[in-house]
Amino acid sequence: MQLSVVIPLLNEQESLTELHDWIAAVMQSNHFSYEIIFIDDGSGDDSWKVIQSLASKNQNVKGLRFLKNFGKSQALHAGFKEAQGDVIITMDADLQDSPEEIPELVRLIKEEDFDIVSGWKKKRYDSIITKNLPSKLFNWAARKTSGVQLHDFNCGLKAFKKKVVKTIEVSGEMHRYIPVLAKNAGYSNIGEKVVVHQARKYGKTKFGAERFLNGFLDLITIWFVTKFGKQPMHLFGALGVLMFLVGFGFALYLGIDKLFLDPTGRLITDRPQFYISLTAMILGTQLFMAGFLGELITRSKKTGRGHYTISETINF
Repeated sequence: MQLSVVIPLLNEQESLTELHDWIAAVMQSNHFSYEIIFIDDGSGDDSWKVIQSLASKNQNVKGLRFLKNFGKSQALHAGFKEAQGDVIITMDADLQDSPEEIPELVRLIKEEDFDIVSGWKKKRYDSIITKNLPSKLFNWAARKTSGVQLHDFNCGLKAFKKKVVKTIEVSGEMHRYIPVLAKNAGYSNIGEKVVVHQARKYGKTKFGAERFLNGFLDLITIWFVTKFGKQPMHLFGALGVLMFLVGFGFALYLGIDKLFLDPTGRLITDRPQFYISLTAMILGTQLFMAGFLGELITRSKKTGRGHYTISETINF
């Protein structure tokens, strides 16, 4: 099979039929063998009924239905696990991503040997205040911290080699930074293509104000995992040693002062440096132990299972 189109969705019943027909037309005109995998992330509308209807008419349509809303990252994880195509395309279900971009994305993967090609919504039709400006800020910060030079990390339209999506694990809310996860896994040939972005035709965005905070927290997590994910002792151990040396330095100073410089002075326990020393050495020891525990967890970690529950499937 040449292509798998993975589409996570939440309450998009109005757009699904139109999106399916558009994708199917592009696939047929380019003679692609394909599958369309819809992942219903706990929709409260009739999205699943629409997917069932589409699947009954087109055997290339497959569906996964989550028991409840687990998030876009978990939906992508489930879709990647089931995808069988040589090239995997991800796109949103709201008709803002154009399927007409798919042939060129496939060409870049096949002919120019990119591991990932990410869409760049250079001209956007979203709100400037609530989406455009925060996205620019996130993208700038992501470039600086990750070293992946993409203009639009959050674009839903992306193309991947099959081996990439079978290697990386998308968890938490990391769908924004899949190219960074891929780079950390060793796939560094990452390209970018300007894609057409369209105004939302039906409904409204499913993302609220909390996405701003989540985006920054995810970015901090990505930075930490990139720098210290494989060797957490390098961070916690270094901080632990630093804190312990600070505490030991104060203790040494207090000991020398009491024994040789001012033996008749006030008690050591009456001096604030004593408590600074004690606290610093305790914190240093705890940080060091955190490093050890991090190393043990890293070496014993088992991956491959997403944190979601599938209630129904179609055509798998």
